[in-house]
Amino acid sequence: MKHNGWRKPTPGLGIAEQLGQAGEQLVVPKKQALLACKRVAAHIGLKASDMLLLDTFGAFTQTQDWEEGRRPIVWASNAYLMEQTGFSLSALKRHARRLVDVGVIAFKDSPNGKRWGHRDAEGHIVEAYGFDLAPLAARAEEFEILHGHLQAERQLCLRVKRQITITRRVIRAKLEVALDRAINGPWNGFSEAFQALLDRLPKRTKGSDWLLDLLQRFTDLKEQVEAAFVKAEEVVEMPVENDSTDKVYLPTNTIEMNPKRSNNEPHIPVTKQLHPVISNSSESEKAGGTALKLDSEPPGETGQDEWSMTTKKPRNTVLDLGTVLQACPGFTQMARDLGGYIKNWNQLHRVAGQVRPMVGVSEHAWTVAQEKLGPQLASAAMAMIFDKFNDGEVSSAGGYLRGMVEKAGAGELHLERSFYGRLSGKAA
Repeated sequence: MKHNGWRKPTPGLGIAEQLGQAGEQLVVPKKQALLACKRVAAHIGLKASDMLLLDTFGAFTQTQDWEEGRRPIVWASNAYLMEQTGFSLSALKRHARRLVDVGVIAFKDSPNGKRWGHRDAEGHIVEAYGFDLAPLAARAEEFEILHGHLQAERQLCLRVKRQITITRRVIRAKLEVALDRAINGPWNGFSEAFQALLDRLPKRTKGSDWLLDLLQRFTDLKEQVEAAFVKAEEVVEMPVENDSTDKVYLPTNTIEMNPKRSNNEPHIPVTKQLHPVISNSSESEKAGGTALKLDSEPPGETGQDEWSMTTKKPRNTVLDLGTVLQACPGFTQMARDLGGYIKNWNQLHRVAGQVRPMVGVSEHAWTVAQEKLGPQLASAAMAMIFDKFNDGEVSSAGGYLRGMVEKAGAGELHLERSFYGRLSGKAA
């Protein structure tokens, strides 16, 4: 590229010209080249105003300009570009220079420094001087690969952020229980360490390495808190509520027998092993309500308890508790982390209420879901939402729950299909 003394040569200008020569040998459609650049613009240092000018340049070019052996050159006047972008002359020059410095366009200067060009009868550029977009074609593949890496990084960061959120909420819940019930243990020290980690939560975007390190710190603290719980446990045998045959174990020093405390306070029985209930419809009905029957009969007429669910369309599908637990292993594991395992729908409802804030579902949304769906179906829905949120399948747990409620109101909620579908997917 010759500068003829009127433009000072710089390393950036030389690199841009080399990229232009490379782009001339490629066939990259204009739309593909511009889209590839837009997807990584912020990462390579381009601002929205820079991209506005680049789009204006792209609109000036024609399809045949991007063919192999040709170079898409823009010779539009400053007046035209200023009118299209709304830039002042100084802003126009500044943004053009940034596009060159980043390496997506090059200057192709005429001997007198003027921009001009003309096409033949077929519309091909015969000769032109101005802004050369060939470097953009040369870097399109590079930008597409970079975009793939950025997408993977974003997804990883989102997953790690969700794991941090759930881990810190588990820590908070356990610390509140320990302090409220005066369990013996170093809870004040844990609380200080927890607050120190909370202070490290990023207010700006951080990379996955930084977030993974923070997650490890939260995980280490969670394990220490859980170990302190285990050490403080003294186990006694007590009968399960609403179950005359099975037994569960509760740590005596974690339950404060305070008559002033509400009887509705959630508690999760503790055991050393998970035993999910697996039953078919006939077995479930004999077991005294471990299955959830979805039909059109009003409550009280199905032979089940007051939590039997109804829908608009007459169906006779049984959703048993074992299916819910097997289809939602993350939720089931969280129940254990919170201090126990689930053996009946009452316990599922309690755990659902505890994990509700962990995935960002508001108390109002949870109340509405219980009113519209009933406690059992709302609890099953929360179990599924918890796993979907933890797996990155759902970004807004509250919105997803509201969507379920709306579908139920229209008679279009078939939750059992979703559970069986998840089981089929896990089996595959």
